[in-house]
Amino acid sequence: VQLLESGGGLVQPGGSLRLSCAASGILFSIDVMGWYRQAPGKQRELVANIAGDGSTNYADSVKGRFTISRDNAKNTVYLQMNSLKPEDTASYYCQHTRYGISLGWGQGTQVTVSS
Repeated sequence: VQLLESGGGLVQPGGSLRLSCAASGILFSIDVMGWYRQAPGKQRELVANIAGDGSTNYADSVKGRFTISRDNAKNTVYLQMNSLKPEDTASYYCQHTRYGISLGWGQGTQVTVSS
């Protein structure tokens, strides 16, 4: 399954963006889809993930501002990002996991929060 992220861009602080991750194959209910981000000079970190039953997990830094969702019919995962801060600036990556094993990453999409 290949993953293709989109929706990144330049936004002012306080603004919003919606990232999409389209999978080329079928996403099964056992699959966990996650959004990660990596800022220059920093390690890649988990932003949020969502299981097939819709259960979600968020990094403390984004709780209340970001929302992850998935549309299994479209094989797509979304990350709605609101109240963006300069520290959210990073490359955002989508990951596909099954039974705890990573099946691949997307190429990433850049998010820049700046006035």
